[in-house]
Amino acid sequence: MLYFFPFIPAVPAYAEEASSPAATGFASMLPLILLFVIFYFLLIRPQQKRAKEHKEMVKRLEKGDSVVTSGGLHGRVTSVSEDTVTMEVAENVRVKVTKDSVAVRKPSG
Repeated sequence: MLYFFPFIPAVPAYAEEASSPAATGFASMLPLILLFVIFYFLLIRPQQKRAKEHKEMVKRLEKGDSVVTSGGLHGRVTSVSEDTVTMEVAENVRVKVTKDSVAVRKPSG
């Protein structure tokens, strides 16, 4: 008997039975499908949910709301148009920003 390593005998290899090609093809695709499902529930779905919530928040913007832009600018909304929001950041200082740049909305009141 041949020894490749000390105290570990060589084990003869036996041929395994070949499985059907259809089962082998599906079995090789299963890890890829499982990986996609995991990515969907951990990455894609939560991102879509956040985007939907942001879109609804932007739609509800109204005069008097306190907002923070994605650039970190704090202010109070003075007017809302179709694509932009005018906000007052200091007394008599107004800035016009796009609606999508509003990151946080604090309702008036």
